Amino acid sequence: MALKPTPAHRFILFLLTLLVVVGFSARAAAATDPIALAAEIFDRPADGISVRPLVRDLPGAEIRQDGRTIGYLASSWRTIGSVGYSGKPVDVWLGIDLEARVVGARLVAHEEPILVIGVTPEELERYVLGFSGMDLKAGDLVQVPEAAGMPDAVSGATVSSAVIRDAVLRTGRAVASARGLFGSGTGSARIDRASFEPAKWPELLAEGGVVTRRVSRGEVARALGTDDQAAAESPDDLFVEMFAALATPPSAGQNLLGRRLYESMIGEIGPEDDLLMIAANGLYSFKGTQYRKSGLFERIELRQDDRIIRLGRDGYRNVERIAADGAPELREIGAFVVPNGAGFDATQPWALALLVSRDVAGAGQVTAAFELTYRPPDRFVQGGKETSPEVASPAPVLWQEIWRARVWEIGFLVLLLGGLSVILIFQDALARRYRLYRTVRLGYLAVVLVWLGWIAGAQLSVVNVITFAQALLTGFKWELFLLDPLVFILWGFVAVGLLFWGRGVFCGWLCPFGALQELLNAGAKLVRIPQVSVPFAVHERLWPIKYIAFLAIFALSLHSVTLAFQAAEVEPFKTVISLKFIRDWPFVVYALLLLVAGLFVQRFFCRYLCPLGAALAIPARLRMFEWLKRRMQCGRECRICATRCPVQAIHPLGQINPNECIHCLNCQTLYYDPKTCPPLKARAERRARRSEAA
Repeated sequence: MALKPTPAHRFILFLLTLLVVVGFSARAAAATDPIALAAEIFDRPADGISVRPLVRDLPGAEIRQDGRTIGYLASSWRTIGSVGYSGKPVDVWLGIDLEARVVGARLVAHEEPILVIGVTPEELERYVLGFSGMDLKAGDLVQVPEAAGMPDAVSGATVSSAVIRDAVLRTGRAVASARGLFGSGTGSARIDRASFEPAKWPELLAEGGVVTRRVSRGEVARALGTDDQAAAESPDDLFVEMFAALATPPSAGQNLLGRRLYESMIGEIGPEDDLLMIAANGLYSFKGTQYRKSGLFERIELRQDDRIIRLGRDGYRNVERIAADGAPELREIGAFVVPNGAGFDATQPWALALLVSRDVAGAGQVTAAFELTYRPPDRFVQGGKETSPEVASPAPVLWQEIWRARVWEIGFLVLLLGGLSVILIFQDALARRYRLYRTVRLGYLAVVLVWLGWIAGAQLSVVNVITFAQALLTGFKWELFLLDPLVFILWGFVAVGLLFWGRGVFCGWLCPFGALQELLNAGAKLVRIPQVSVPFAVHERLWPIKYIAFLAIFALSLHSVTLAFQAAEVEPFKTVISLKFIRDWPFVVYALLLLVAGLFVQRFFCRYLCPLGAALAIPARLRMFEWLKRRMQCGRECRICATRCPVQAIHPLGQINPNECIHCLNCQTLYYDPKTCPPLKARAERRARRSEAA
């Protein structure tokens, strides 16, 4: 029988990993003392360092030594609200000198799955220290990172490395921009993009942070020169009530849009781009419908001096409700990006024009414009506007950058999934040809193991399920899941596969660790390693272990995501696939024990311990089709399929348990084999006798 880790082994392993995480957390807590951290990052004696935040709560704290400013210290979490792939905060503290260079960085808090247990603190520290010397004014920090001195990603943690890099880059640029480190130009004013003061809707209206205009039906009829009977009878009835605001300053945008949406949009735009909030009530839609085809909102335009600026669909986000307390229910709300290249000066007055067009007999189409004027409140404007032609355009949205960088991998994965779709749809034709089936299956599993697992690192895990559940509970953001394109595409395919085929789409075909187990077991059979047949009564009672493991991990995640990630180490995926056995010996020994067990009991881990398989089995009950064929003799006259099922998913009575089936098609090859399937053999013998009799 296979050797399994004892409860004592698991408890000791749990304690060891817990001590590692607690120790790292304690180190992080100590490291966030601003003076000690500033002295460490700026490499100056602590007794000469002072930390002094400037007025208006600008991002980053001013670091002074002997009465002289030497730079700024900033937290990525406090500055830009940086979060990782887990959906939890990632907090990087970095020092920036007066030349807009990063003098040092420290990762003080995170809950990234691959970093909690998997990457050593030394590797992580080397990576973060590698940002020292990065020039925030460099030409292109994304496409040519070496030009600015950016470090290479941590092996086995590419996505989390990208998250940290993005946090450093955006925080550094936010601080450098707000503090005027990108150079000074001739401008005399700039929008305050850092300070935040909570404000209610009436307060924003009173100070002019939000402006409004009411347009009646009679006013529209007079402006267009139309004969509107309804307007004539009720000229004071509301046609539209418009609201507009400059949402670039946090004191306006964060109050109006809410923190999550505001930070999401600010993180996507350039350092000199602006945000507008436009909302309305009434009969008339300021959005219209043509923008879906043309890409431009034809019913609104910005007017400033003699310049007209059209708002585009690419920079538009629909807003469900105004976040500020006291805001009315509005029929439609939108957030719009005004690119810096449009020539819009947010520090100067501007007008939003609402265009209303009607076909008038004898005059054709007539258009009237109704303007509401906005003048930014004084507290939104600061002196000393910086303009630096040297500073590059901002980094693109992180997930878009990652997708572009991995376009060839994405293309190959799409081909791989397309091939699997063909296999599953035409499975009967494949199952009738056993040799072709074995070649296709083993070849496909080899590609999944080598390319998808070891090269591309796209091993799905119960950690992904926990992360998704946490996102639903704490505020869902697609951007978090788009950070890993291969995993995102795989989950999309698996989700569709669950409805059509059940859990077997992933477990039987797309799991690199499952592929490794099956390939090793196939080799074990070739060298005649004896196979252990687990009695079905025992086998059936071992099934619940993986469900208990999943429920335990999920329950832990409700209390602590870090503890859940530790418990998820019951999966050896990180050790075997992501880190390729380059890990501390307890994890390697555990993974090897499971692989050795799989030599004697095919897919031992999949059968009894895999929490991801359990998580997929639950929604797989909703599948719409039964693809696997059975005969009335199955389980009564013949049990060949049941005895040869790689995971013993077929009951002695013949029915297939969909919760355990990995859809490997082995039973279907037997179903179509006239030399193995007794009903087919009997049918062939009857035909032979009839032929002889004839």
